[in-house]
Amino acid sequence: MNIFCLSSKLEYFRAKSNTWVHCVTSPTRLFLATICLLLFIDGLRSQEQQTDTLIGKEIVLDEVLVAAVRVTKNSPVTFSNINKEQIAPRNLGQDIPVLLNFLPAVVTTSDAGAGVGYTGIRVRGSDATRVNVTINGIPYNDSESHGTFWVNMPDFASSTESLQLQRGVGTSTNGAGAFGASLNILTDKTSKDPYAQISSSLGSYKTMRNNLKFSTGQLNDNFEIAGRLSRITSDGYIDRARSELESYFLQGTFSNKKTLLKGLLFGGHEITYQSWFGIDASTLATNRTFNPAGIFTDEDGNTQFYDNEVDNYKQDHAQLHWSEEISATWRTNLAVHYTRGRGYFEQFREDDTFETYGFAPISVDGNEINTTDLIRRRWLDNDFYGTVFSANHNSKILDLILGGGYNVYDGTHFGEVIWARYAGNSSIRERYYDDDSKKTDFNLFTKVNYRLDNKWHLFGDLQLRTVSYKANGQDTGLVDDTFNFFNPKTGVSYNPNPRNNFYFSYAVANREPNRNDYENGNPKPEKLNDFELGWRFLSPSFQLSANTYFMKYKDQLVLTGELNDVGAPLRANVGDSYRLGLELDASLKMGNFTWQPNLALSTNKNVDFVFQRDGELLELGNTNIAFSPGIILGNRIAYSPKEKLEFSVLSKYVGKQYMGNIDAASSILEAYSQTDFNIQYEITTNTFMKSIVLSGLVNNIFDKKYVSNGYFFTYDDDFSNPGTITTIEGAGYYPQAGINILIGATLNF
Repeated sequence: MNIFCLSSKLEYFRAKSNTWVHCVTSPTRLFLATICLLLFIDGLRSQEQQTDTLIGKEIVLDEVLVAAVRVTKNSPVTFSNINKEQIAPRNLGQDIPVLLNFLPAVVTTSDAGAGVGYTGIRVRGSDATRVNVTINGIPYNDSESHGTFWVNMPDFASSTESLQLQRGVGTSTNGAGAFGASLNILTDKTSKDPYAQISSSLGSYKTMRNNLKFSTGQLNDNFEIAGRLSRITSDGYIDRARSELESYFLQGTFSNKKTLLKGLLFGGHEITYQSWFGIDASTLATNRTFNPAGIFTDEDGNTQFYDNEVDNYKQDHAQLHWSEEISATWRTNLAVHYTRGRGYFEQFREDDTFETYGFAPISVDGNEINTTDLIRRRWLDNDFYGTVFSANHNSKILDLILGGGYNVYDGTHFGEVIWARYAGNSSIRERYYDDDSKKTDFNLFTKVNYRLDNKWHLFGDLQLRTVSYKANGQDTGLVDDTFNFFNPKTGVSYNPNPRNNFYFSYAVANREPNRNDYENGNPKPEKLNDFELGWRFLSPSFQLSANTYFMKYKDQLVLTGELNDVGAPLRANVGDSYRLGLELDASLKMGNFTWQPNLALSTNKNVDFVFQRDGELLELGNTNIAFSPGIILGNRIAYSPKEKLEFSVLSKYVGKQYMGNIDAASSILEAYSQTDFNIQYEITTNTFMKSIVLSGLVNNIFDKKYVSNGYFFTYDDDFSNPGTITTIEGAGYYPQAGINILIGATLNF
């Protein structure tokens, strides 16, 4: 142990009475003292034990980019890992959520019905705004909506090295707090050898994906340049739900034994015909592919659809990472990032009012005109930038991470009328609304995993987070909020032998409202207490993970089932609520067969829920939380008759769920199942081409007519029967494709 480190630890205790120590909270003071004590003990114990286990230890440099946000089996966290080899057989153009569909407690959705275009993911009943996503440790969730828009990065799975999905609160990470799960993505690692790759796939609904990948390999054992270009097109299962998606990925890397410098540029451009409106039950029964987007009646009374009712958005990302090995036990990481987003969605509006756009009424042939047909564009122009950093001390006894981040979001929201039958007194490119928003997010965290002996590991995690958000939109009103959150986590792991691992953890998470939450008034931040108890068993032929959880919420912002005017889900605080569940995930290898089943059972309740029906306030007792099925089953059976040939059958069952929080029969989304068939065969060649990989995917092989998502709404009608108030209920549905196929080929050079 070096003299500087020891003296620093002693100085901490001497300075305990100094002013700066008294400025921090008691929990923080205690935790810092504990860290210093652990470092001191680690130094003493390290001197007593042989340290040659660190000499010659191969470090996969690219993995240090996600070391601060990922966990291992010695952490008391429930998680699943998936690597690029596992993704590859099904990676034929569908989005990342669809590729993760068969993981435990996961439900995925697709607006267009076939996995291309807008897709979403829910984990343990929590929607995508509650799933914290990072790319190489950099936050990806939109700062305002908290959503993840995978359509902005089409074919990103082709540049993904591995993913880790942590269920529950997980460990401290950068970006918005995780209230259902954390998904952290590591992009392609550095390749020692040069390669080139051409991939093409095509399938149902005129779906086509083409991409080109390359790497120079390590030049002079230090430098590498790699990249990818992709294009995906699809007509979608839903009428006119077409997608035109383009993306790129470029990285340059310098590495040696102690240093990693990696710069990345990636992004995409998506143009998708809108398909976020859904359909009602009667239309679902008679015309399940109907899409109401862009509908209008022409001057002859004929029903028409506007041909450019599209979402058009570009997003570009820049990341620069620097990782340095300071000593055999210390490594530092520093990253800066910048994201530029801009785009709009375009709509035809029939008989819209002048008042909405600030038009003055006009007179035509002696008649006052105050409505008009028009085409509008609603724009979003934003910048997101900042830094994340960490220092990692890793010895045989102690794994300590000190990290944090500071990120800024600047957004502009504005609307333009690009054509109007009657334009009143408007000017060209005049904006009918124009508002700004700004959000800053600063956090510091400390994680400790301390090995007491060969069997016991202690875990501690402390995060301090400050969020400031300002907005002035017509939908949000004036917002100027600052939130200060303290998120402690602790746990223990016990390894009675090399094959078994038991863990228990308790974690606190606090989270700020998103932009849409302000549409419903003055939302409160939400708080979660998460208890996790689990067992992991690992052997060469059989692995099992079993865990139970209890997630207790205060002021949880649950989905109401309703959508706003741009198709975004609305939420509301519900007071007390909880999620209680059991999850099982197994893998059994028997000769050429592999069986991987998983099961998630849960009960998800709003406590003492109150609802106004027919003008009266009713106490409904405990009700089901919206979009939280009580049972989710996943299964994969794979057969490999010979090397590099594999057949697999993947199935998913999602139980009945409610799309609202009042247990209304009209809000039920029926249980459904889906089964896919997948095949991959690699042909090794002895030419300039290294191999040819052929893949095939038959989705929904039993041609089930199912719905994976929807919405539910209520409103009070006091016009039908004057003097009385009647609560009206309604629902919409997003049907998914029947049997459909994708086939592809990859040429490796």
